[in-house]
Amino acid sequence: MKQLLLRTGLIAAAAATTFAASAQTLPSEFVVSGAAAEQMLDGSQINLATAERITMACERLAAERGVGISVYVLDNDGNHVYIHRMDGQVWTNIATAEMKAVTALRLRAPSKQMMNDTIRNPNEEWKQMELGLFSNSGGLPIIVENQLIGAIGVGGSAPRLPEWSDEVCGHKAMIEVLGPQPPLLEDISRERPPRTATPPQFQAANPPESTLPPEFVVSGAAAARIFDANQIAGDAARRVAMTCRNWAENRDESMSLIIVDPSGNAVHGERMDGQVWHDMQTASLKAETSRRSRSATSARSAGVANNPAGFPRAVILFDFYDEPGGLPIVVDGQMIGAIGVSGMASGEDEACAVEGLTAVFGDRVLVPIYPE
Repeated sequence: MKQLLLRTGLIAAAAATTFAASAQTLPSEFVVSGAAAEQMLDGSQINLATAERITMACERLAAERGVGISVYVLDNDGNHVYIHRMDGQVWTNIATAEMKAVTALRLRAPSKQMMNDTIRNPNEEWKQMELGLFSNSGGLPIIVENQLIGAIGVGGSAPRLPEWSDEVCGHKAMIEVLGPQPPLLEDISRERPPRTATPPQFQAANPPESTLPPEFVVSGAAAARIFDANQIAGDAARRVAMTCRNWAENRDESMSLIIVDPSGNAVHGERMDGQVWHDMQTASLKAETSRRSRSATSARSAGVANNPAGFPRAVILFDFYDEPGGLPIVVDGQMIGAIGVSGMASGEDEACAVEGLTAVFGDRVLVPIYPE
């Protein structure tokens, strides 16, 4: 028994030494490090700070050109690290950004490689789709010192080659944050078939209006594009997340967060260093449960405690998640989105969400009240 314990101890020590050595090979400013890396057993994953800097650099470049984009940053295991959607983006923009990031991660190469293969041979796309790959440019692996630390996918803007494309945006942003990057693959021209049908014009004469301040919700031309002036604005969602993040940091904790619009599309998401797949997944489940139920997930939790027999129905039939931390975002009586927070060791997920919401929306936002 003593020999077994000794061997186990030696193996654990060797693993810790190996982990520490491998973690030291990458610049700590770009990857998860310290206690968070030890918690994740991985010192080669892109950290939240780097993912945020790359995303915000790409957004700034898009704003300078007057276009909107959606961005997904994944770690090298394929987990979400940072998500952000600029106002006026629709579901396809968000979905393709994620698909591009996944493709770049699986290929360890730009997603444009698949696009070029498809241009050369259109039948290739069927094979790629079977493998879950997306044949469009805009996905790039994030590599530091020959180590893959994640992937980025950018979607939502029409290309104006060679000056602009989703891929150009992501590439320039990575150069700004990480330094020199490999050159982009060649752009192959695609022969378009002649138009035989006339697409319809489908545009509202005037943008929709909201009773809420424009800093809270999508407005103007962005609202006109999505026919909705009651979706939480991207900047407002980011400020909610940053407040929650700072609140968690001040308590020496970490969290995962996702904010969705009333249709369930991602607006903003982030995973603090040290969090794992489970945390981001449960944050998403909480946000979706609150969006569909129009109530706090803590209400579902209390309901299960008061009537355990109702748990199977809520889970199997309604696909609800009953842990606290999910809230509909209701401002002046209008629901503009939903938030899910997960992963705090103290269990204060809901309190973190409330902290972020009240910091941005003040007493205009609806928060849970627990009568004595």
